[in-house]
Amino acid sequence: MTHKLINQISAGEQVDGIYVVKDPVLRSTTRGDPYIAMRLCDKTGHVNARMWQAGESVYRMLPKPGFVHVQGKSELYQNNLQIVVNEVALADTEGIDLDVFLASTAGDVPAMFAELRRIVAGITHPHLRAIVEAFLADTVLMEKFRTAPAAMTIHHNYLGGLLEHTLNMLKASERVLPLYPQVQPDLVLAAIFLHDIGKTEELSYGTAFQYTDRGQLVGHIVQGVLMLEDKIRDMAAQGNPVDGHIVNALEHVILSHHGEYEFGSPRIPATPEAFLVYYLDDLDAKLNQVTAAIDNRNAGDDWTEYNRNLQTRLYGRRMEEAEGSSQ
Repeated sequence: MTHKLINQISAGEQVDGIYVVKDPVLRSTTRGDPYIAMRLCDKTGHVNARMWQAGESVYRMLPKPGFVHVQGKSELYQNNLQIVVNEVALADTEGIDLDVFLASTAGDVPAMFAELRRIVAGITHPHLRAIVEAFLADTVLMEKFRTAPAAMTIHHNYLGGLLEHTLNMLKASERVLPLYPQVQPDLVLAAIFLHDIGKTEELSYGTAFQYTDRGQLVGHIVQGVLMLEDKIRDMAAQGNPVDGHIVNALEHVILSHHGEYEFGSPRIPATPEAFLVYYLDDLDAKLNQVTAAIDNRNAGDDWTEYNRNLQTRLYGRRMEEAEGSSQ
């Protein structure tokens, strides 16, 4: 069966294919008739879907999330595309190409990981170097690190996104650190490598990106510190204790890298290294959001739709395209 990507579906089309269903909810119309609201997803995004006259038996059958075979029709509702589902069934997952459903980084994952290793190999402080090497030696964790997205929806939300985001920050730090000799480069490099390591446990990505129970209850920032504490205990048990001041400094950068309490940061940056990591993290996340929104704007439009996270519409026309224009 040929899969039609969600971003290629137009209003008024018959829809017959396999998609990932997410967040199904059993609701009632104003007349009391049951229906199911859900989202259908693939690597290009998601579309709202409704199945009218659908009762509890259908709702209980739906995976949360998982693959379903959907038959229905697309339509515009309040200027947004939606799919009216007529039939839905569990899909046979044998032979399903996950690359169709889960977006992936455009980068070369082995090459990106090799470059990351090259950069962190420049850490000379013995305790920070030992911590980084302990994480790199954890082959199961590093496989997750190379595969995990960096977020559910906002930035680098694709397989390999965590590696790409971390590497971007490391590469940026190589260029910025020489400008600020007061900032300790080894602490910055180690902290960047580990700042989002908790996302390997916060997110799952088997059929769709979603939060794990631990991700919802603990969150990646605290989880990252707990993972660091575990590694430090293991190192101490093997006769390689880490100085407590180093641990405090490194954990502070991880705990403060979201910058503000309202953004989920348990601490506010209080060291030069923490401020630098916070701003590099925000810079890479913001530019990824901006460029993705511009790349995905409607064909022929200079402006994107209003972006709620960035609180603006974004202008995507490049200078060479604007030459000769007086507007």
